[in-house]
Amino acid sequence: MRTAACALATALTFTLAPLATTSEAQASRSRPVPSGAAVRFIGTWRLIAIQGDTGTTAADRGPHPTGLIYYDATGHMAAQIQPDRPRPAWSGRLPTPEQALDAVRGYTAYFGTYTIDEKARTVTHHRDGAINLEVRDYVRRYEFLPDGRLALTPVNRADIRLIWERIK
Repeated sequence: MRTAACALATALTFTLAPLATTSEAQASRSRPVPSGAAVRFIGTWRLIAIQGDTGTTAADRGPHPTGLIYYDATGHMAAQIQPDRPRPAWSGRLPTPEQALDAVRGYTAYFGTYTIDEKARTVTHHRDGAINLEVRDYVRRYEFLPDGRLALTPVNRADIRLIWERIK
């Protein structure tokens, strides 16, 4: 019985392995290979500063928000920015409505895909999931600074610039 099971497993491995390799090869061929500016985006970046952030947004985020943004070679991305301000601990197992609102105020979190327009020097974050999906696409002007950092400026808010430093 054991020998028959081993023989069957071996036969299935040799029969199915070429199929897996073929589908993997087809999948990798269907993905665009990053080139140009796209290659420079790939990696994990840490938020260093939000320049020009004033008013309510700055008050919600506090003086030194922290965050990460990821870009991968398959065109996927994710971003999170956490406020740097006092937030009270929940008093019970579940937050009150006020505590729940306070927990998300100033917090940015989304994921999706991205595209780069090298001519316009913009990157568009096509958001598939987020705390707030009121706007699906975030378009940012990008600039790679001489020190290797990445500056992203919302096209609809030229007064704010997010500075990111590569960590991986």
